[in-house]
Amino acid sequence: MNFDFSDEQKMLREQVRHLLRDKVSYSGLRKMHDAGALFDRALWKEAAHMGLQGAAVPEIYGGVGLGELDLCVIAEEIGRAVAPLPFSSSVFLATEAIKLAGSEEQRQRYLPGLATGEKVGTFALAEGPFCGRAVDITTRCEDGRLTGTKLPVPDATDADIAVIAARTAAGNIVLTVLALKADGVRVEPVSSFDPFRPLARLVLNNAEAEVLGSEQNGEDALARLLDRAAVYTAFEQIGGADASLEMARDYALERLVFGRPIAAFQAIKHKLADMLAKNEIARSNAWYAGWALESAPEELPLAAAAARISATEAYEFASRENLHVHGGIGYTWEADAHFHYRRARLLALSLGPVGTWSERLMNALEQRQQIA
Repeated sequence: MNFDFSDEQKMLREQVRHLLRDKVSYSGLRKMHDAGALFDRALWKEAAHMGLQGAAVPEIYGGVGLGELDLCVIAEEIGRAVAPLPFSSSVFLATEAIKLAGSEEQRQRYLPGLATGEKVGTFALAEGPFCGRAVDITTRCEDGRLTGTKLPVPDATDADIAVIAARTAAGNIVLTVLALKADGVRVEPVSSFDPFRPLARLVLNNAEAEVLGSEQNGEDALARLLDRAAVYTAFEQIGGADASLEMARDYALERLVFGRPIAAFQAIKHKLADMLAKNEIARSNAWYAGWALESAPEELPLAAAAARISATEAYEFASRENLHVHGGIGYTWEADAHFHYRRARLLALSLGPVGTWSERLMNALEQRQQIA
């Protein structure tokens, strides 16, 4: 087990970082927000030109055919840049759901558009404050028709299709896919703490949809999808946590108090050291989860839960301490620290809260103990 990326993956990381460094800046994000544009479509097209959306999609479905670890590399750079893209919704969730649960015909039909960035997808699981658990799903799927309300649904205002978790009349969980412009579908924007990851309420009134794959394997497919998305999201969170640490370090070195940079004071040193320690713990867990994702699927439930928990805690801690290092100005719109704090809070709940993943972690540990 090699806890590092290959030379090719490091080259991919530099290429993605170069693209995002040139195209995404905090001042540019403010201008986008003021103009009411929360989705950088030009950047989405450039990312598609590089093959980022289809990195982990097989070539027979229009993708680039790289591995899951390559997508982890991309996810980390997306998080570092706080990129205004529906990447996690479309790539980590919608695309992965169709790869996992879809029939061969469905993969042939949906994946090429998603892999080339021509189509944007999203994933609807939550139905209110609780999310990430199959038991909370009440949206009904009967005779290929969906009825219910999903809230919040990330990036639904810009998406073309949605993969929706629903429950059949028999009580089984199924993953379904529908066009968001279909009859019986209403997308209502709702306010989001992170303005560059817009949220919406999805109201379904007898909307026509199709079940992905078999109705008998929906709950298992949902669990595997969340595990895979948790790994990608962990890498995205680590990228943001590293950026928060670097921002705090740079400010501490340039901010002078009593003629000395605040980085010279022990209290600031402790904050930076604690941020680094949590980031490295999260990185180790994420690398293990990335290895399990690609090479040891039997280890994935445990590894994904550990990565999800540690990365969420690391990004929330780093983004919060970054605000504290900046002092009073850190809380203002003109400062840059809030971009990562907002993204950290959104990602902390995007796949279900830490408590839900702690429960999944305990279940995975109990299953391992029983096997042993």
